[in-house]
Amino acid sequence: MKYILVTGGVISGIGKGIIASSVGTILKSCGLHVTAIKIDPYINIDAGTFSPYEHVVPHITDAIQEWVMKQARIPVDDDGVEPQVCVIELGGTVGDIESMPFIEAFRQFQFKVKRENFCNIHVSLVPQPSTTGEQKTKPTQNSVRELRGLGLSPDLIMCRCAMPLETSVKEKISMFCHVEPTQVICVHDVSSIYKVPLLLEDQGVVNYFCKRLNLPVEMRPRKMLTKWKEMADRSDRLLEHVSIALVGKYTKLADSYTSVIKALEHSALAINHKLEVKYIDSADLETTTLQDEPVKYHEAWQKLCSSHGVLVPGGFGVRGTEGKMLAISWARKQNKPFLGERFHMVLSHILYQSCLSFSDANSTEFNPESKHPVVIDMPEHNPGQMGGTMRLGKRQTIFKSSTSVLRRLYGDVEYVEERHRHRFEVNPELKHHFQKKGLQFVGQDVEGERMEVIELDDHCYFVGVQYHPEFTSRPIKPSPPYFGLLLAAAGKLQSYLAKGCRLSPRDTYSDRSGSSSPDVDITELRFPSL
Repeated sequence: MKYILVTGGVISGIGKGIIASSVGTILKSCGLHVTAIKIDPYINIDAGTFSPYEHVVPHITDAIQEWVMKQARIPVDDDGVEPQVCVIELGGTVGDIESMPFIEAFRQFQFKVKRENFCNIHVSLVPQPSTTGEQKTKPTQNSVRELRGLGLSPDLIMCRCAMPLETSVKEKISMFCHVEPTQVICVHDVSSIYKVPLLLEDQGVVNYFCKRLNLPVEMRPRKMLTKWKEMADRSDRLLEHVSIALVGKYTKLADSYTSVIKALEHSALAINHKLEVKYIDSADLETTTLQDEPVKYHEAWQKLCSSHGVLVPGGFGVRGTEGKMLAISWARKQNKPFLGERFHMVLSHILYQSCLSFSDANSTEFNPESKHPVVIDMPEHNPGQMGGTMRLGKRQTIFKSSTSVLRRLYGDVEYVEERHRHRFEVNPELKHHFQKKGLQFVGQDVEGERMEVIELDDHCYFVGVQYHPEFTSRPIKPSPPYFGLLLAAAGKLQSYLAKGCRLSPRDTYSDRSGSSSPDVDITELRFPSL
């Protein structure tokens, strides 16, 4: 097993994630089996309960060295082959006190797995002040010096900069950071992040890894990278537009919905459309905003009404709930394409409270005393404790309808496996009430107890899922629920379904990036059966 650790310096949000995924992409294009691990430096905190305004993080664990080695060997491709390379992104900035235990763990880890199996990429910033126009290397020098002082020596220094690095600047970094000029990689701003893997490829990153880690790579034409370049170039010449209203609670910080935005981009690229996301704070749609800030209220509704589709992503808490409900209700009545996920799948049920003749229909999260709870706490949930009580991880969803739109988008499969993260569920006792009103539960869990997927009859596209489909979306293999939303928003869904879920020739990619197995070659974009 080969390990590539990606660290960052100078500032947070420098692009370690994009670098890590880009490295994984070009290595997969060589026919290698690649896996990835993301670690964020939070100790003794259930980071899943953070507000995205505080930080968006996955989980943390103890015994990190053994855990990394165990997780790195878990197959992630359809063929079940053990990965050959593990790309590890260490969150935070080198020098922060909370990241010290992890830096020390990897300092020891490099000796445990041996030098020939461990490589460190350090991502740093090369600022270019407008006053002088000169690219400054001192932040990178200081960052590398601090990293070395903690026991890690970078093999590649990837410099984030606005413009391509000047030769003299690259040589200066090489001299004062004790690396060869070829080990200084320029990652300047580009028109699309999908061009970053091509940027690394052009600077010989694959050749370096082959020599440094002795990777079994055959130097031959790579079909996947060719198609990746085709996709990256496509993003620059799109003419048709499709707009999606993203109605959420954390829209002031776009990074809160990074995975969602990327999933939308993947689907928009697949249908040859340029994506426009209209961020709408759900609270701005509520009547209280009309009274207090009428301009903001009308601007929010104008964005919603002028969009081609509506997406309501995940979120917890009471704030902004009414606005989400109003947006969902509007999409239903106006026959606008709609996708709601996780907690908002169940929110979409509450909009039926008038249809069900329950005057106090609600969720136990908002009204624990409701006599007709549409949404209830799951049995394994511990009331009063927010940490470590959610239904987490990859779980199966069984399709119960052969005519389900989402089932057809997935490739007419019997079940799918998607990632979950929630603590509330639809009250199964009220299931038949919803079905009488045209709301169909087309997907359930393995035991048949929990509702996983809903669809609305006589609607162009009204889908709610209890999982996070954005986490399994890939640039050349978009998530089916998101893909359906974009197809419907562009007016192409019915044509796509009528053609047996096939895109027109001009919209297809020839290769699939969902697997790192070599020699993958398909003639059109299709979703593999599970």
